Amino acid sequence: MELADYVAALRKRWVVLVVAILAGGLAGLGYAQTVAPQYRATTSVFVGLERGDTVSELMQGATYTQNLVTSYASLATMPAVLNPVIGELDLDTTPRDLSERVEAVVPLDTAIIEISAEADGPWQAAEVANSVARHLSETVSEVSPSNADGRSTVRLTVVAAAEAPEFPFAPDTRLLTAGGAAAGLAAGALIAVGLALFDTRIRTAKDLPAGEDLAVLGTVPQIRKGTTDPQLLAESYRRIRTNLQFLDVGAPVRSFVVTSSVPDEGKTTTAIGLAHALAERGSRVLLIDADLRRPSLADRLGLEGGAGLSTVLIGRADLEDVVQQVGPPRFAVLTAGDLPPNPGRLIEAESMDQIVRQARANYDVVIFDVPPLLPVTDAALLARRTQGAVVVARARKVRRAQLHDAIASLDAIGATCLGLIATGVSRKDHDFDTYAAYGDGDIGSFRSRWRRT
Repeated sequence: MELADYVAALRKRWVVLVVAILAGGLAGLGYAQTVAPQYRATTSVFVGLERGDTVSELMQGATYTQNLVTSYASLATMPAVLNPVIGELDLDTTPRDLSERVEAVVPLDTAIIEISAEADGPWQAAEVANSVARHLSETVSEVSPSNADGRSTVRLTVVAAAEAPEFPFAPDTRLLTAGGAAAGLAAGALIAVGLALFDTRIRTAKDLPAGEDLAVLGTVPQIRKGTTDPQLLAESYRRIRTNLQFLDVGAPVRSFVVTSSVPDEGKTTTAIGLAHALAERGSRVLLIDADLRRPSLADRLGLEGGAGLSTVLIGRADLEDVVQQVGPPRFAVLTAGDLPPNPGRLIEAESMDQIVRQARANYDVVIFDVPPLLPVTDAALLARRTQGAVVVARARKVRRAQLHDAIASLDAIGATCLGLIATGVSRKDHDFDTYAAYGDGDIGSFRSRWRRT
């Protein structure tokens, strides 16, 4: 997949993204509501010398305290300080556990120690922070050098006592909600892309297999009643007609079948549209309903369906006796006729070869509307009797594996796949909008001109 394919997958499945974002955000918010609030209080302690008689002594003392202040900060989380705190406040904990909830830091280039304590309640956090400051001062006095009077040369002074905070610092509801939403977005994107990767259905002409021996003849837009532009539809069939005629300039395609991999891919509609486009250009066209299992041309075109291909195959009528003319001029149709009990045998009969030869002798182009390739072998067998098959692939219905198997069924018996047509392509994936205005007719308008003769 290219970058554009990933973007398209995300745009197509935007609902998945929205649901995932909402679910992730709600999960983060819900988690924040279940976590007990945590409070933090901070005490600031200044580290200084007991006294200095001269400027030189004061300078040396300042340097001395700055060198040791980090070491004093480390004492704040040691048992020598925390044990007395536990005893004073009657805490149900151990020095090791309490050290994980006490932090002492020294701001850069200062002689101040900031002691922070975390607790489940605001007053408890303030009490712990202040108690740690007091007992740290006592411990520092014990471990620091003494002067001639026996007093410690280093003194810790509380310059900002801890107060009970008004609000907890954790959980951060907004952060957890945003984090949950971000995680949901990531999960939704993975799901959307994963669905796109595992969705092997054909969507545009780019999804059709193509190569030197397999041409993509064009696309047909999705037909929606009242919204599909008839000129755009007609132009699609004209372009397919042009591409089909240029497959081999030296040997024009004069007889072929229109089929699909599975039912309901638009093969009959494509056969009618292509026949109309060829007749519109002046070719004598015969469209034959060779789907002797589920024929539909008679109903689609409003024609008599009692006598048709099956009647000719069993020798009860001649070809020209049952051919019906429809608009535009030069457009003839041979319906399926009565449904036989053995359609497969009739397709393989010698009389079918005679019909193909006679039709090619009387018409410029002969098109067979045949059953899908995968359910039955009728289409492949008849494709071998003609110049090949045009395979229709409906967007968002047929899968790549099905299309591959359908083409392989033609190769297996020596039939030729002339090309592929993607039908039901969405308007945004259809690339003929620019040229639709240049059409000189439309595929929809000639329905009103169909007539039996």
